[in-house]
Amino acid sequence: MGVVTRTVGEALIDILEANGVDVVFGIPGVHTVELYRGLAASNIRHITPRHEQGAGFMADGYARMTGKPGVALLITGPGVTNAITAMAQAYQDSVPMLVISGVNARASLGHGEGWLHELPDQRATMASVSRMTHTLHEPRDLPAVMERAFTVMQGRRPGPVHIEIPTDVMDRSIDLEASEATKLSGPRASASDIAALAEKCRRAQAPVILCGGGAVASAQQIAAFAQRLDAPVVTTVNARGLLAGDPLSVPASPSLAAVRALLAASDTVIALGTQMGPTDYDMYSDGGFPVLKDLVRVDIDPDQLTRGPSASLRILSSVKSLLDDLLPELDEHDADRDGAARARTCREAVLSGLTPKMRTEIGVLETIRDALPGCVIVGDSTQAIYSGNLYFEAGRPKGWFNAATGFGALGYGPPSAIGASLGEPDTPVVCLVGDGGFQFSLAEIGSAKDCGANVLFLVWNNDGYGEIGTYMIECGIEPEGVTPSAPDFLKIAEAYDVPAVRLSDVDELAPALRRFADGKGPGLIEIHETNTRGATA
Repeated sequence: MGVVTRTVGEALIDILEANGVDVVFGIPGVHTVELYRGLAASNIRHITPRHEQGAGFMADGYARMTGKPGVALLITGPGVTNAITAMAQAYQDSVPMLVISGVNARASLGHGEGWLHELPDQRATMASVSRMTHTLHEPRDLPAVMERAFTVMQGRRPGPVHIEIPTDVMDRSIDLEASEATKLSGPRASASDIAALAEKCRRAQAPVILCGGGAVASAQQIAAFAQRLDAPVVTTVNARGLLAGDPLSVPASPSLAAVRALLAASDTVIALGTQMGPTDYDMYSDGGFPVLKDLVRVDIDPDQLTRGPSASLRILSSVKSLLDDLLPELDEHDADRDGAARARTCREAVLSGLTPKMRTEIGVLETIRDALPGCVIVGDSTQAIYSGNLYFEAGRPKGWFNAATGFGALGYGPPSAIGASLGEPDTPVVCLVGDGGFQFSLAEIGSAKDCGANVLFLVWNNDGYGEIGTYMIECGIEPEGVTPSAPDFLKIAEAYDVPAVRLSDVDELAPALRRFADGKGPGLIEIHETNTRGATA
């Protein structure tokens, strides 16, 4: 298009489009209207949540499904502070998110004169939940700043990036050359590292592969790698579904004794794209995770390779490029290491060690998966999700994620499920949320209705914060503050013109799911832990 004159707001939209952004989430305000100037004429769809935290969570769910950064447009002050929780969740789970906000005029910054939406130092406030934060003081710097933002979000360890644009900069004109997508090539292992890992693979007699969220985009390569090594593959929460139904799959938490026994008995453990943090590896804080023999860690973030368990070999690389380079070295390697038998033994031991209640809840999750093949289950912090995080085989890669790990934010599920649905509009998305957590973001039912999101809100109602109440009793503490009243969720759904049903028996779940999935737009199903037969053991 050559060189054109644009306002900063218009140029911003051009740059977003050039980088493949097709959806943004935000609530316009007087401090961001200039950023909307070019939006209506673009091909970018705008989604209006009911709260800026919802905008952040929607961007998170969209990014997890598409692999592209989720984008939120936020007003100065309360807009950005409302979104901090969502940014912190994305930061912990390495989800690329681009937060673009307003900030007060340049001359006012730092003076504390009491301007509308003023923070003492907005950029500093955002720094702790951002991989990068930048104030655009000069309009001409916009293209370079945006290129840096996309590089930071998608290079090395992904995460949120924040750019704030002063109100007196947004409407300034700049000469903009044709925008192009920021092209990245992540770190790649050296030939010597590939050779060293290939030799370890050949020597191993009882290998195990660990996969985290950083491996989720490499399902095909991981399947081939596991087969060549004949190695069980243990998937953390954010990697579930990588080997759906494969005999080598162990879709279970490394915090469980049976999984730890499998790892302790291995002579080589290869950890691909996993943080190896306590919410996956020591969720009960018992310190019982074993010392691993001949641990190999592969990660895109050099800092992460220095945290957690020490390794005999640390490789800075994306999982995909590592396996693309490694697999040809293993072409002639014909392994027979009882991998399927070791995986099966571990799976059976995990299930036998869970309580009847947990196994019943996992059965509900399996009903969802089987009733809606290829569906995505997005969870909030609720009891069935906790059980699934211990053991559940999602039906596909990216088919299971939730906020019960990492930052652990309540209210994550509903808006994130909307974002996921917008990322894959033809895929059924089931949001499994508790009655307590749902009330953190209940109004987002309206957002789902407005945008026609194909989301089924499955409310797991246990009359409050059941998990916390149980934990208090186990600690010898009189339960207090764990029984907040809930609305009639069916009436809330009716108020938004969303179809809804309350189940009397879990056997009704599969047909209800299929019935709602045949329609367009959102629906709601309620299961009551004690009033719905079969919901608990």
